[in-house]
Parts: sequence; structure tokens; C-alpha cells
Amino acid sequence: MYNKTIKEAFEKLNSSERGLSSKEAKRRQGIYGFNEIKKEKEEKPIKIFTRQFKSFIIYILVAATVISLIIREYIDAGVIFAILILNAVLGFVQEYKAEKSIQALKKLMSHKARVIRDGDKIEIDAKELVPGDIILLETGNKIPADARLVEILNFETQEAALTGESLPVEKELKVLGEKTPVADQANMVFSSTIVTSGHAKAVVVKTGMSTEIGKIAKLIQEEPEKLSLKN
Repeated sequence: MYNKTIKEAFEKLNSSERGLSSKEAKRRQGIYGFNEIKKEKEEKPIKIFTRQFKSFIIYILVAATVISLIIREYIDAGVIFAILILNAVLGFVQEYKAEKSIQALKKLMSHKARVIRDGDKIEIDAKELVPGDIILLETGNKIPADARLVEILNFETQEAALTGESLPVEKELKVLGEKTPVADQANMVFSSTIVTSGHAKAVVVKTGMSTEIGKIAKLIQEEPEKLSLKN
């Protein structure tokens, strides 16, 4: 929405400065789900390790190890076995680190959000936010979702969690060009970043795994699979 006017953003999201009705917010939650970072499945370390041996390629290597032992090619058997163990250890380390990274990303998410629902300013659980909601932001707030700014007053945010930029980012309302990088989208705010000064009102554009921080979570969960012999 960074490349659209505020009016166009409201029209696209079928929303307004009065926010959504409670009924409409509940309907959209059924479509978009909860505004949260999702882990595909929580697993114990031992299960992650044993899973490294479950694939067709691994079975072939195990068979090759057994055959090498039968024909007394002990060096070959040792080399293949070492490859199996090394792959398992590397796969385990990658997946375990990904597990911890997802937990860290979850901790970055805001737990509460101030919104306009049914025309009133209320506080809700941040996981209940949906696209089209109007959120109210002030100094010290952790931003609960990706949103297009519609009103600002001396507004700056800290986006190190997302872009790595340590300095506060000054925000504005003007429309930006197509393909503007996330780090330069000055008319947007992003989930898990922090308000360092000022006040603002914004319309939620993306929630949960569709946010920029959610995309990072997806990549973290996909990467271990790419690095393993399991594929």
C-alpha cells in the first residue's frame, strides 16, 4: 500500500478512519487467521535428530554401508558412515537453530494493540488484528502488524529488527514509487518494530505470516530443508 494514496488504501481494504465493526473483524479473522508467527510444529531435539535419517537418499547410504561391511570394505563403510553422521549433525544444528529463531521472532511480536472498532478506541489482543483495522500508535509501542500510515505527528520508528538499521526512521505520508524497498517505505510501519517518538494512526495491511517479519519466519523454516541430504 506504500504506492497508493490513503484514500486508495482504504478503498482497497474496504475500511475507513472509523475502523471495522466487531462483526466484520470477526469475519475477516476467519479468512486471514490470527495475527501471529506460526511454527509448523514444535518438536523435541531428539525427534529433530532422528528425522535426519528419514529419507530415500539416507536409506541408500545405509545400504551402501552395510554392503561395504559385508564385502569387508571397511574403509568405504567408515567413510559412508561418517558422511551419514556429519549430515545428521549438520541437519540437526540447522533445524534446531531455526526452532530457536522462530521462538525469538515470536517474542518480538506485540501482545496488545489499540484499535478503532465500531467507532470506539479500544485495546485488544494483537493476534486479533485483521487487514483493515485502524491501529493507534505512540512512543514506546511495539507495532503489531504491517500498516499504511494515515496520520502522523513527529513520528519515528526503530526498525533494526527488520532492516538492521539502528537509527530511528522518520515517517511520512506521501505516496511512494513502485518497487520501493522495504527499508525505504517511509509511509509504512512494520510488525515487531518500535515507535521511538510521536503519534500515528495507521490502517493494517498485512498480518501474521504475511507481514515482513512473517516472511522472514517462513524463510528460516524452509532453509534447513534446502541444506539437508533429505532432499
